Amino acid sequence: MNVLIVDDERQARESLTRLLGELEGYTVLEPSATNGEEALALIESLKPDVVLLDIGLPGLDGLQVAARLCEREAPPALVFCTGDQHDSQAFSESALSHVEKPIQQETLRDALRRAEKPNRTQLAALTRPAADGGGEPRSHISARTRKGIELIPLPQVIYFIADHKYVTLRHEGGEVLLDEPLKALEEEFGDRFVRIHRNALVARERIERLQRTPLGHFQLYLKGLDGDPLTVSRRHVAGVRKMMQAL
Repeated sequence: MNVLIVDDERQARESLTRLLGELEGYTVLEPSATNGEEALALIESLKPDVVLLDIGLPGLDGLQVAARLCEREAPPALVFCTGDQHDSQAFSESALSHVEKPIQQETLRDALRRAEKPNRTQLAALTRPAADGGGEPRSHISARTRKGIELIPLPQVIYFIADHKYVTLRHEGGEVLLDEPLKALEEEFGDRFVRIHRNALVARERIERLQRTPLGHFQLYLKGLDGDPLTVSRRHVAGVRKMMQAL
């Protein structure tokens, strides 16, 4: 079987190449990929049977690459390479084939045998709300769009705004709609987001400045919004100020 290695760390790529060289029946394809965009291009051109896919890639990460592959007619089988125990536990619960770094040969052999093509349902389960899964907060939020399942890494989220039955998630690459209540999002991600209005949560690390208008309204400027502020309700001004002082 032809295997493509996708990892941004040279030492990890070399280690995987060595381990695969000691297993019968596997050929390492060259070149390896160091980021998500390279991975998608090389998968298209090299047509690997299996991809060893690191989760923590720069740019498009491993889960986002997998979501893109779900849209292809004949994607390769995947083995995710996770970097910490939390990620490994989440993958174990989702039944997706994975190995935890540092990778051992026997573990790698077993994972390769279990490798399957990416499955939308399994990916969605991996990013289910913590309240449903009983685990830690998600690292990604899944949204169904015209493209299929889109996975947004939490650090890329700028704000959540509720509007009737849906919540708009604004992120670095645009907007998606979520069918999740704002209150549940606040409970899950309260350490990373702050409520500024009854219908709005913003990422704490995105806050730039709080400004009062001549009419006495308060506006919050966020990094990544090109100077377009959000309104802070009077009820939440004190809490936002206190939080900003602690940053």
